[in-house]
Amino acid sequence: MTILADILVRKREEVASASQSLPALTLEQEVAATPPPPDFRAAVRNQVYPCPRLIAEVKQRSPSKGILCADFNPLKLAEAYAANGAAAISVLTDEHFFGGSLDHLSAIAGLELMIPLLRKDFIFDRYQLLQARAAGASAALLIVAMLVPAQLADLLSAAAELQITALVEVHTASEIDVALSAGADVIGINNRNLHTFETSLDVTVALRPYVPPKICLVSESGIQTRADIQTLAALTVDAVLIGEGLVTSGDVCSKVREFAQMDSSKEETG
Repeated sequence: MTILADILVRKREEVASASQSLPALTLEQEVAATPPPPDFRAAVRNQVYPCPRLIAEVKQRSPSKGILCADFNPLKLAEAYAANGAAAISVLTDEHFFGGSLDHLSAIAGLELMIPLLRKDFIFDRYQLLQARAAGASAALLIVAMLVPAQLADLLSAAAELQITALVEVHTASEIDVALSAGADVIGINNRNLHTFETSLDVTVALRPYVPPKICLVSESGIQTRADIQTLAALTVDAVLIGEGLVTSGDVCSKVREFAQMDSSKEETG
């Protein structure tokens, strides 16, 4: 069994349990009473600046690397991200594999940082989109590798109905075709293979030509240096999603400014 398959088995159990404890109808009512969240796509679509926008990720650990941030404080991280130039914040909400929590998302939304929040999880059911919207998310991740085309289309429709953006994640050219056919208008190219967790920036380089210019494009994972961001800027990528490169840095605020291209004192290296 691959890592992704193992995660999905666990996730189905979690969703079944959560939906019994908190019925979908209750979440529907909460969402109906909540104003629309900030526009994620508008925040990360790069139409002005010559460099990609930064989606900074609140992340404690990963299955491949273990603990990334020993003194993990999701609220302090989110505040540092927002104060230093991040265009949006990604919040990992998977608890078992990544040390995240839906409570982290809710608490960060409560800070009212005025930038969009992305729920990053393994989403296969409308219930999870309801959870995301009720917790304050502006966007939710949909992974093509774990969804059949009909599921993806249904989830895209549900996301639109709930007024949240779907960031549709791909890793191959065929997955891009699936995403486009389903109507995705924000696509994330994951440089990490979710079956092996191996990472290479060459994935975005190879797949960029398959994504039409009208699509908002995000490059995810494996982005460690400003030189990496320059490579992606040359490909006219709209935004970069970075977690490990931020939470493992000795100075998160400085690293966010560097990756958000706000710190002009940094010289390009590598």
